Amino acid sequence: MSTNSTTNPTNSTAGESPSTHETTVTWTDPAKALAHLPTLDGIDYLRRMAAGEIPGAPIGAHVGMEIAEVGEGTVTFRSHPDESHYNPIGMVHGGLVCTLLDSALGCAVHTTLPAGTGYTSIEIKVNYLRPVSKDSGPLLCTGRVTKSGRRVSFAEGEVIDNSGKTVATASGSLLIFPLEAS
Repeated sequence: MSTNSTTNPTNSTAGESPSTHETTVTWTDPAKALAHLPTLDGIDYLRRMAAGEIPGAPIGAHVGMEIAEVGEGTVTFRSHPDESHYNPIGMVHGGLVCTLLDSALGCAVHTTLPAGTGYTSIEIKVNYLRPVSKDSGPLLCTGRVTKSGRRVSFAEGEVIDNSGKTVATASGSLLIFPLEAS
């Protein structure tokens, strides 16, 4: 969970836009969610996360995203970009969009995996199609598995803005591996 607040510095006067902003990021210890990985298959793990029964990944709090939908071979994230995600030219940084896509592709693959199995990105190819601002949100990012494999799986996805326009697409490959018992 990320919260934004604005402070009114002494060099601002009433009616002026404040120049200093602050974001506080709050998350739950990831160990709580990770304890469920050995016993839940990927789709059940992510459905419980989406339902709030298992805490979400801490990265979600940093970039303002949460799981919106989980299905077999597909996951959709919702993101709420704000000015703290801006790059030097006043648009949402491409890294946030890439993070959404990487998360959606990876979690889509996770829905196909048995308990005790992990994944990590091998590569991701992102096509940025439109600029994104704080007014573009909420963004919806959907990932879909295009080919499941025992060692490598493939997925694709897109990010849609609040007007229904595609702002970015991606394709990627993910390495599948057994998780080590802790």
